[in-house]
Amino acid sequence: KGCKLREGSDIAILSLGPIGNEVIKAIDLVKDKYSVAHYDMIYLKPIDEEMLHEIGKNFTHIITVENGVIKGGLGSAVLEFMSDNGYLLRVKRIGVPDSFIEHGSVSELYKLCGMDAENIARVICSECETSE
Repeated sequence: KGCKLREGSDIAILSLGPIGNEVIKAIDLVKDKYSVAHYDMIYLKPIDEEMLHEIGKNFTHIITVENGVIKGGLGSAVLEFMSDNGYLLRVKRIGVPDSFIEHGSVSELYKLCGMDAENIARVICSECETSE
């Protein structure tokens, strides 16, 4: 089962793995402007369907953030679940692009892939502004 780490009402972020620490930092950057819920999915397989139903019923915008490749990962599983269950919402995926990534420190790679706290905060703002 997944775990709700933070209550929020404007947008939900679903994370998987250590990248959740960057999500926490990003939420702190925008907390005065937006109310952001944060869910740690803990496992991709089997995905927590009960939690996804809760999210699908309560949000119109979702951001998924994962340490893995974006194609075929958490974001793809969430999109598939939402579609199969008739939830009409916007899902923005953040993860490793399907391309060769150079070597570097974890923080350098997060920044390169747009997975650092500052970029996640920009995406939160962009998605929240889209929903207004």
